[in-house]
Amino acid sequence: MAAAERGWIDRDRAVDESLIGIRRAGASIILTYFALEAAARL
Repeated sequence: MAAAERGWIDRDRAVDESLIGIRRAGASIILTYFALEAAARL
């Protein structure tokens, strides 16, 4: 969050990438603080 606030990274892309990585690692369920906003973007 701090890096996104400073403009160092794109927050939405970072969240998406972390969720995709978790899924690729084999998770069938992902619990995250970003669930609602990620679902809204998808």
